[in-house]
Amino acid sequence: MAHRGFLFDLDGTLVDSLAMVEQAWVAWGARRGLEADTLLAFIHGKPAMASLRHFMAGCSEEAIQQQFLALEETEAAAVEGIVALPGALALLNSLDAQGIPWGIVTSGSVPVARARHRAAALPEPAIWVTAGDITCGKPHPEPYLLGATRLQLPPEACVVVEDAAAGIASALDAGCYVAGVNVPAEAARRGELPLLLNSLAQLTVRRRPDGSVALTVAPPR
Repeated sequence: MAHRGFLFDLDGTLVDSLAMVEQAWVAWGARRGLEADTLLAFIHGKPAMASLRHFMAGCSEEAIQQQFLALEETEAAAVEGIVALPGALALLNSLDAQGIPWGIVTSGSVPVARARHRAAALPEPAIWVTAGDITCGKPHPEPYLLGATRLQLPPEACVVVEDAAAGIASALDAGCYVAGVNVPAEAARRGELPLLLNSLAQLTVRRRPDGSVALTVAPPR
């Protein structure tokens, strides 16, 4: 099926927020005696509640919710230094100029995602999918299936741009065409990706007269 719209992950795909994410989680883990490497190997690309339930197994849902709200407040306030990743603004502005629909599908909550979106000065997407919209987070396919539904496109017509293994699995299992950007060499299912990018600056999108889109990839700089 021809591609007709785009769904983007936010953190690590459109915005450079890795340092802020890891700083908040490492500080949280240190207070609970958790090793940073163990924590960071699990959290990326997953909803915060899923990570908290994993590391707080046996705790009450009330206690987990309290930790979530505290962590959310910390992450939403920590926006200093967050910027758009190379090529992100140019690509999104190009999609808007051509009338190509696009949305953001993030594991973050609304306060955190909106704060990072504003800090990076990104244009407003046609649709959002955030942690509060879903029952099952990435790597489950639900987030990208919902994103496609909100774009009013079948999943196969959506190009998903992702950087994390959990998001890649979510998008592949949803049936989307997945372009990986800065995907670690050891990431699970990396070999299944039809397109790998070092930067969004490599990608040019052109809308055809029938509404489908053509992708052109420049060599890495």
